[in-house]
Amino acid sequence: MTTLAVDCMGGDHGPAITLPACRAFLDQHPDAFLLLVGQPERLAGFEHPRARTVAATEVVSMDDPVEVALRKKKDSSMRVAIQQVKDGAAQAAVSAGNTGALMAIARYLLKTLDGIDRPAIATQMPNATGGATTVLDLGANVDCTAEHLLQFAVMGSALVSVLNNDEQPRVGLLNIGEEIIKGGETIKKAGELLRSAGNSGVLNFAGNVEGNDIFKGSVDLVVCDGFVGNVALKASEGLASMIGGFLRAEFSRGIFSRFAAICAYPVLSAFKKRVDHRRYNGAALLGLRGLVFKSHGSADAFAFERALRRAYDASRNDLLDRVQARIARAAPLLVNREAAPVAAVAGEAAEPAH
Repeated sequence: MTTLAVDCMGGDHGPAITLPACRAFLDQHPDAFLLLVGQPERLAGFEHPRARTVAATEVVSMDDPVEVALRKKKDSSMRVAIQQVKDGAAQAAVSAGNTGALMAIARYLLKTLDGIDRPAIATQMPNATGGATTVLDLGANVDCTAEHLLQFAVMGSALVSVLNNDEQPRVGLLNIGEEIIKGGETIKKAGELLRSAGNSGVLNFAGNVEGNDIFKGSVDLVVCDGFVGNVALKASEGLASMIGGFLRAEFSRGIFSRFAAICAYPVLSAFKKRVDHRRYNGAALLGLRGLVFKSHGSADAFAFERALRRAYDASRNDLLDRVQARIARAAPLLVNREAAPVAAVAGEAAEPAH
């Protein structure tokens, strides 16, 4: 039985979305058990033989400062859910709540793995091959050193090995060109570190990649800092919305435009579904001594159920053990400097798409 702790109060919609998603998830996963964390009066009425309520009296709002969430709301549903992972009651925690607060609380309670300075947020984006490209970081760390990018690559490789059942996923470093002489000093140094890791067999490094390679599927994993990653992710989110807006606009025009839209509808509709960011909801917080997954704050029940699936699959496929094993292999290459304060790092976190 795989047990997940769910922050039912987090996100823009709270139990109105999380509870239907939990029911749908349980109906499709007979070997799963859920700990529903939140205010009991708001979770009343949800009954399932493979779920029980864990009481929490407080809620971290989407606009709560990190300091408030971390130091003042010590009985929040977010914190109690992560505490279940720390105590061994659950294999993973899932929340749609405030990203900065989630990162800070998770790092405070679970701590980072040896050899890792900062956790990173990773998720998948659809690509032209019919699969998906994993990208990290997506907003947890805006300012990164070359050593951080190497650490992200090591952790991300473990995640992709679980997602794709591939022990040697291709790793690319996001840059403004494929040539090794391009990019700022941090990117150039990161390229050197990644090439060294590739030469030593720690990573399958394919070299520099550009933004379009994310969607071409040129590599399995793209590594970048959180600022660039978050911008790329938000841009990709807008694609499906643009297609939907185009179809609605064409249907509202004249007869010829409407006829053309009808003819194009099956193809565009299928493409819109393919790039629907809800299907890829559920970003892993990598680098912690426990599994935590972040859902988009505005996720609907379909999207939140997808986040639960991500956490379930990661637990079933021993993601944490795989990350630790890869870090151990890469230990001679990793520079474990003194970690920055929890609040300082988590305060950089931007809201990821998943």
